[in-house]
Amino acid sequence: MKKIAIVGAGTWGTALGLMLHNNGHKVSIWTWREEEATEMNKTHENKNLKDINIPIDVEISSDLERIMSGKDILVVAVPSVAMRENLKNIARYITKEQIVIIASKGIEENTFMTMTDIASELMPENEIAALSGPSHAEEVAKGIPTTCVITTKKKLIAKLLQDTFMGETFRVYINPDMVGVELGGALKNIIALAAGMADGLELGDNTKAALMTRGLLEITKIGIAMGGDQRTFYGLTGFGDLIVTCNSMHSRNRRMGILLGKGYSMKEALAEVKMVVEGVNSARTAYNLAQKFDLDVPIIEAVNKVLFENVGAKEMVNMLMQRRKKEELTDDIENINHVDWK
Repeated sequence: MKKIAIVGAGTWGTALGLMLHNNGHKVSIWTWREEEATEMNKTHENKNLKDINIPIDVEISSDLERIMSGKDILVVAVPSVAMRENLKNIARYITKEQIVIIASKGIEENTFMTMTDIASELMPENEIAALSGPSHAEEVAKGIPTTCVITTKKKLIAKLLQDTFMGETFRVYINPDMVGVELGGALKNIIALAAGMADGLELGDNTKAALMTRGLLEITKIGIAMGGDQRTFYGLTGFGDLIVTCNSMHSRNRRMGILLGKGYSMKEALAEVKMVVEGVNSARTAYNLAQKFDLDVPIIEAVNKVLFENVGAKEMVNMLMQRRKKEELTDDIENINHVDWK
């Protein structure tokens, strides 16, 4: 049995806490809001995971030092835009024996750093890992079979975490490609916004299939330029996560895309979804990354125009369809990065 602290009491942090508790571990959950901790301790529920009971022996507190004290593993499940601030606070109390696993998907806007890059910068003596894959919190919390990937630099640590997270309904693979695993999870949210817009415009399956397929190519191009292994993007944290995020109504990114397709502005759509939409946070960063490496990413570029330049979703589709003629395989990429364990 491991002692585990979940840093972040949103739907994903709560779902992971429930899953790890079901695996037989001692789980505590931290929220930054004292009133939320009080409410969750009173109701034994997360307000956004209705009818899912939180066991009475799961401690919930807004005292970060207390939640972290004596734990073997820290699971960080906060929005990517708040990651650095939260990791700075974690670094104040962490001991070098504690393992940190990042469960959030994103890229820092100004630095282009992944979430584990930030953690490694702030906690250089700790083992840092990431969890990613096609995994809606609503389904994990209900014990619906789910498969994810854990990535870290050392195979021994990866296997320890694999043993910790594996359960009857939660299967875990391990992969040494930290860059590829994290970028697949972050960039697919942007493509899901585009897929949602197609649904909002009622364009059908053909359009969505094109967006997902060509979107995967854009994700892969950026990922390889950043040092990721091409094979990773065809696995669970690339293609797998893209499938579920583009097609499920659990997906905040798809839901927001649907609203944009129906004519909502970005602010109106965010207000309607009422939760963090990571694709909005990642869109501009991904486009800037593509420009840095001189990569052609028309879908990511088009999504940015809808979000930040008031271009309509229908106009976005027209722009993509009327691009110059090309051969499909001219964008094929040689995989120059074969990532292996250290």
